[in-house]
Amino acid sequence: MNHSIKMLLTLTVTAVVMGGVLAGFYKFVEPKIEENRLIEEKLAIMAVVDGIVDYEIIEVEIEGKKGPEILQLFRGVDGEGKLVGYAFLAKGPGFAGIISMMVGLKVDLKHLSGMKVLEQIETPGLGNKIVEEKFDGQFRGLAIEPKIEYIKNKKPFKPNQIQAITGATISCVAVVDALNNRIVIVLDVIANLESGGK
Repeated sequence: MNHSIKMLLTLTVTAVVMGGVLAGFYKFVEPKIEENRLIEEKLAIMAVVDGIVDYEIIEVEIEGKKGPEILQLFRGVDGEGKLVGYAFLAKGPGFAGIISMMVGLKVDLKHLSGMKVLEQIETPGLGNKIVEEKFDGQFRGLAIEPKIEYIKNKKPFKPNQIQAITGATISCVAVVDALNNRIVIVLDVIANLESGGK
C-alpha cells in the first residue's frame, strides 16, 4: 500500500471518529442549550413587557418568505391575569448576519413597550451597539404608526422615530425593517385572535 493511500485512510478514519465524537457531544449538551435558550427567552419577555408577571404562548401558522412558519406570540398578564401586553420575536439580516430581537407591544397596539436584541454578530464597536441601552431604550413607548422610522445625526422629532447609531446605519435599518415587517403580521394575528378567528 503506497504512502498516499495510507494517508487518505488515516484522514478518513480520523474524520469519521471525530465526527462521531462531536455528534455525541452535541447530543449530550443539546438539552442544556435548549434549557438556557428558554431561560434567556423568558427573561427577554419579562424585560420588554411592562407589568408582566406571567404569559401564555400562542402559536399561529403564518405565511413566511420561505413558506409556512409558526409565529409565537407571548400574551403577557399581570398578577391578576389581566392582559398587559404582547411579546414576539423579530429577526432580519443585518450587516454581518441575522439580528434576532424580542419585542414588546403595549395593550393599545399602537406603541412598543420595549425591544431587546437576543442575537447578533454585527461589527464590534459599531453595529453591535444595537445591544446597548442608548439604542434599545429608544423603543420604549415608541409609536408604531404609520411605521417605525430612523433618522441620522439628529434627535427624533416624531413619536415613531429612533436615532440611528453613527457609523452603523445598516444595522439600525435592519432592526427597523425587521420590526416593521413583523409588526404588520403580529397586528393581523392579534386582530384575528380578538375577533375569534373569523
